[in-house]
Amino acid sequence: MSRVKKAIVALLILILMLMLGACASKGTNETINNDDVSETKELTLDEITESAKQEGRVVSIGMPDTWANWKDTWEDLNDIYGISHSDTDMSSAEEIAKMEAEKDKPTADIGDVGIAFAPVAVQKGVTEPFKTSYWDEIPDWAKDDEGHWMLGYTGTISFMANTKLVENPPESWNDLKEGGYSISIGDVGRAAQANNTIVACALALGGDESNIEPAIAFFEELAKEGRITTLDPSIANFESGEVEVGIMWDFNALNYRDKLGKDDYYVCIPSEGSVISGYATIINKYAPHPNAAKLTREYILSDQGQINLARGYARPIRPNIEMPEDVLQIMLPNKQYKNAKPISDFDAWNKTTETLAELWQSRVLIHMN
Repeated sequence: MSRVKKAIVALLILILMLMLGACASKGTNETINNDDVSETKELTLDEITESAKQEGRVVSIGMPDTWANWKDTWEDLNDIYGISHSDTDMSSAEEIAKMEAEKDKPTADIGDVGIAFAPVAVQKGVTEPFKTSYWDEIPDWAKDDEGHWMLGYTGTISFMANTKLVENPPESWNDLKEGGYSISIGDVGRAAQANNTIVACALALGGDESNIEPAIAFFEELAKEGRITTLDPSIANFESGEVEVGIMWDFNALNYRDKLGKDDYYVCIPSEGSVISGYATIINKYAPHPNAAKLTREYILSDQGQINLARGYARPIRPNIEMPEDVLQIMLPNKQYKNAKPISDFDAWNKTTETLAELWQSRVLIHMN
């Protein structure tokens, strides 16, 4: 082959390679753009609803029928949208671990975790952000900025007294200190309800999330007087008469009161102050029924969803919802919550809880028989 022919062939090969490269480049760009559109496209609520109906099922974890009256919400989703439901009850930590472990073969769509665990779920990368149409009504402290989690309801640490055993039930931390009755808190250092009792007392007595000394000193003195019991403030222990005064979430206390008899039990929020906490929905990033999970969160925040929770003694996160008379009858008056406030520094509180069990043992339990 002559040098001229070789040059022509080489030129043709070069032109062909450039053409193929341009086509490949164009194809790659189109694929990336399509992926970007699919990942960032936000469905309207109507589109989510229709997709949820097609999915036809939502699988929850940590949201059983008996907790906060979830039963009514699951029934509503089935009746209104034809979405069936199943749940496996578990702790907040277990919910997050399950989502992380099953990401290749997911089974769960949505979970309900304590607010302290919600940022952990985000850090683990197992959450799908979704802001409901009620987003602006949710307090800033009760939601993640990007919508990875948001509270559906709150609980506030309260006092519950067996009035058959306690003549003057406490209405303040000072009343609690001056009384002669025994006090049940639960497993401090392990149980969220018991831990929140400590921070509630600290906040009421001038401490904060990083300074719980006022609360530790308070309960240390009561322990020295023999007034702290290791019994759990459970409904069974109240019913048996083994617990005189218990400190617990208001939704647990009100539920126990109504089951055991309103005339024999008194529930209130301590007047000096308390802590408000709550539970947040997290949508599994790998959910097999993602739109059903989103519609579930939407319904939980709706007026009826909030009323359902209130019927389970949980306090709705959305303000100014008109509650039916039967719901108002089982709730505490709003004025009792005026000095209750949420934890404002979770990093500090999480650090405090790391040594809380040891501190409780060395300062309080050591004085108990």
